[in-house]
Amino acid sequence: MPPRWPRKPDRKNDPAFRRLDDRMTFATHVALTLASNSGLWFVRLLKQADSWTWVPWFTGIWLVVLALHGVYIFAIADYSNPTPQQTPD
Repeated sequence: MPPRWPRKPDRKNDPAFRRLDDRMTFATHVALTLASNSGLWFVRLLKQADSWTWVPWFTGIWLVVLALHGVYIFAIADYSNPTPQQTPD
């Protein structure tokens, strides 16, 4: 069940919603990574497919991309309130 939000969510002007949305997206990417890679490793092990030398590379690259995504979400992203733009008089 998705979390309830006390107001209409607006990704552009609501930093708390943007932060929650980014973290839920990251959690979805983690789940997709774990499911896909565990399936690949299971089939590789089951078939004893030693010719599947690309699986460790695939997993490694995917984990690096996932780590970069995590660093951006948890360390770099700025979730402060946007400053209102002033219009010229």
